[in-house]
Amino acid sequence: MEDLNNQDSLERVFLELLGAECYSSQTEIADALLAKGFSNMNQSKVSRMLTKFGAVRRRNAKMVMVYCLPLETGIPTIDKTIKSLVLDIAHNNNIIVIHTSPGSAQMIARMLDSVRKAEGILGTIAGDDTIFVTPKIDVDIVDLYESIRDLFEN
Repeated sequence: MEDLNNQDSLERVFLELLGAECYSSQTEIADALLAKGFSNMNQSKVSRMLTKFGAVRRRNAKMVMVYCLPLETGIPTIDKTIKSLVLDIAHNNNIIVIHTSPGSAQMIARMLDSVRKAEGILGTIAGDDTIFVTPKIDVDIVDLYESIRDLFEN
């Protein structure tokens, strides 16, 4: 397992690479990280990091499709403050319902949408303080429920 400093360095360099807006594929990003001395880099690890940081593909100034960070403020990460906004998580074997503090549901749903592919989320619908989470057809809802619950445990 990597130590915290190495993980911090990896994330810092990864974000710098995305900031350069010149990598068109996950393999190119993995190769660049390998060239900078980070071992065991592969497309799968890069894919998880792209999801974690909410990276998107868009055309750069040269009109080439590249990976980069979103133009907006970004997708929120799960910290202690965000965890405290989730009040309850339940499911009925078909859908997961998350109750949040008033006004927090859309932010939490957006964060869940950013990790949906990796976790098995088909989509979310958010109101003011309630989120409906629908799993993909091949995902066990109990496993998804537990995965989401684990994200927000204090």
